[in-house]
Amino acid sequence: MKVIGLAGEAGCGKSAVGRILAERKGVAWVDLDRFAWETYRSNTPTYRKLLSRFGQVILAADAEIDRSRLAQVVFSDSKALADLNAIVHPALNEKMRAVIKEEEARGTQVLFFEGALLGVSPYVDYSLFDAVLWFVAKRETRAERLRAAGRAQHLQREFTSTKVTQTVYISAEGTIEQTAQLVLEAIDRLPPNE
Repeated sequence: MKVIGLAGEAGCGKSAVGRILAERKGVAWVDLDRFAWETYRSNTPTYRKLLSRFGQVILAADAEIDRSRLAQVVFSDSKALADLNAIVHPALNEKMRAVIKEEEARGTQVLFFEGALLGVSPYVDYSLFDAVLWFVAKRETRAERLRAAGRAQHLQREFTSTKVTQTVYISAEGTIEQTAQLVLEAIDRLPPNE
């Protein structure tokens, strides 16, 4: 099984490509943002660590962590963001390991993990991946896509790939289908698993 990360800046089409590729037989896709949120549901060890580090200000009325409040705290403070990543990513890595085992048992041929921080976070266990595919699109293209999705505010956060694992750059300027085809071609060029 090939384990592939789909990464890049907001608006590159990572999620859309992951969803359409997951419609193919033998392919699975995991949204790492959703997985990360699950790691800090109330009363999990990660929840307690985040509450200890950031305090009650990150809680919603139902005592769950409010992601928008947490984002307000961490995205304006690089130390707070590093602390968030150091708390959440170990739990996320464990969850990814479990999914890899499950998908191998199912006979999945390609497993995509898609997430904004893949390729840039030092906390991700990159030994789990055969490659990270870094989607590249012009700012104007990304802005148009984000506006269409009602997520224009996400354009402000920009990342640059850090080559922490085998990184393959994919042009995401075309349609989602064209980008998906480029992803499949890139996977075909990867060396076989040993």
